[in-house]
Amino acid sequence: MNRYRIVAAVVLSVSIVLGWFVWSTRTPDSPYAFKLGLDLAGGTELVYKADMSHTAPNERTDSLSALRGVIDRRVNLFGVAEPLVQTEHSSAVAKEQEYRLIVDLPGVTNIKAAVDALGKTPVLDFRLATTTLVTGATGSTTRQVGFISTGLTGRYLQKASLQFGSSESNALGQPVVLLKFNKAGAKLFEKITKNNIGHTLAIFLDGQPISTPTIKEAIPGGTASISGNFTVKKARDLVQNLNFGALPVPIKLQSSSSVGPTLGAAAIHDGLKAGIIGFAIVVLFMILWYRLPGLIASIALSGYLALVLSVMKIIPITLTVSGIAGLILSVGMAVDANVLIFERIKEELRKGEGAREATHIGFARAWPAIRDGHVTMLISSIVLFWMGTSIVQGFALTFALGVLASLISAVSASRVLLLAVLPEGNKGVWSFLTNCGLHGRVSIPDSENK
Repeated sequence: MNRYRIVAAVVLSVSIVLGWFVWSTRTPDSPYAFKLGLDLAGGTELVYKADMSHTAPNERTDSLSALRGVIDRRVNLFGVAEPLVQTEHSSAVAKEQEYRLIVDLPGVTNIKAAVDALGKTPVLDFRLATTTLVTGATGSTTRQVGFISTGLTGRYLQKASLQFGSSESNALGQPVVLLKFNKAGAKLFEKITKNNIGHTLAIFLDGQPISTPTIKEAIPGGTASISGNFTVKKARDLVQNLNFGALPVPIKLQSSSSVGPTLGAAAIHDGLKAGIIGFAIVVLFMILWYRLPGLIASIALSGYLALVLSVMKIIPITLTVSGIAGLILSVGMAVDANVLIFERIKEELRKGEGAREATHIGFARAWPAIRDGHVTMLISSIVLFWMGTSIVQGFALTFALGVLASLISAVSASRVLLLAVLPEGNKGVWSFLTNCGLHGRVSIPDSENK
């Protein structure tokens, strides 16, 4: 028994420390303050659809990751506080694959300003010119020029710069945009130029050819030039946009939404109010129906909440309205586990078992049902997170975290705390039964009546 009391003291101490941590970091200026989603903090969300039609299937995941990095850098250049750039794509079982980019801009409630801040980043790629013979209705043959992708896109771009000079195709003083590729891009560019000497390598910007130079020799070092008929202003704007980030694939604005700070504050207030009221009702029910075990379960439930909220702060997990809903639902799961355990304990007490023995047996017999229920909920959470949108994912993540924490609360914390206060043997069994609300419904062993 002393062992259980020592462990119970540790559990209570850890719960108090976690509770203090959550309370002391509640202010927005704390480094561990809750990271709020747009529906709570206010701001603008932009959803873009990425066009992967010209990207090889085995390169789409990498292209989406590169796209996220480019947009993330571009958003940060505009000084938006804590922007969030996420990517998502439809599951493998979907008939048509879709790739999306979600940009959250906290504090920006003007959608037009948000779109302007993100801007239209150019899509840069290099294509080889090809010719095919086409026979007309009259029997005449003409050459048709087309372009094929080389795989060299803006994702390999390291830096763009502007210079003024002359070449065979440029007049003196004509602005020229120089491109410097990264290591992988330099190797790919050298391979393309080496294998296609004498061919035209067109430079496309936003799907339009802006320069069509002919490859005369292999070009090592990863440096290329764009020599379209630029004005100085257009050349400088191009360099600036390319340095902000040339998109590896085209994107199109699919939807946009804005949440005002007042609405966000109201959502926080309503969510907090609902959570407190719900928790208070659950605690009241547990204490009135199960008395002492109910009180202990409520203490364990408080520790469970402190644990979940602390993990959400430390990771951190972005808190949204749907996430709050998932957290509140997981509290119900934790209480449900305690109800199963206490009802099993009641059954053992009705058989005449002592308080501690009934508790051991009750926890053991309730465990399979608790395990199966929690595993089922975890599977549901994983499926929702895998196939759902960002809103559904927020719910699934907090719900899964809550389900895992409820296992610790119901199976471990409640058990230790309960065994720490129960008497040894059958001593004090009647008091324990009264606290369980089993007035007069339990047959007391003969040894207790003597």
